[in-house]
Amino acid sequence: MKGQILDFSIQSNTGVISGDDQNRYNFTGASWRGQVPPARGQKVDFTVDGTGQANEIYVLSSAPAFVTQVGEKNRIIAAILAFFLGGFGIHKFYLGQIGWGIVYLIFCWTFIPALVAFIEFIIYLCTSDEDFARKYG
Repeated sequence: MKGQILDFSIQSNTGVISGDDQNRYNFTGASWRGQVPPARGQKVDFTVDGTGQANEIYVLSSAPAFVTQVGEKNRIIAAILAFFLGGFGIHKFYLGQIGWGIVYLIFCWTFIPALVAFIEFIIYLCTSDEDFARKYG
């Protein structure tokens, strides 16, 4: 059967596949037969056992290598926001860290958030897409 990976958790080593038959199938990392780890959006071919678990999962196609966005948030956008508007915490709001964004706004007059944001700008640029997606989604 063919389908698409809806989600995969590295921590629990489990995931969910949406089959072409409109049913969802759970799977474990032990059932994965691909060379690269499972990722959301990959098209897969798999078998289903009697309990409704997906087994023997093979990748049919994966995202192109030039795609820079793995998760919902883009690290390049976060880096640009940290560089230009980081002193006001705009990058923190973008990443969903509202509390930190408010702290940056409160202390923006001290220029300390601007310095921290510049360091975060460098960190965002040096972080891989996979690590960034794992941390920020």
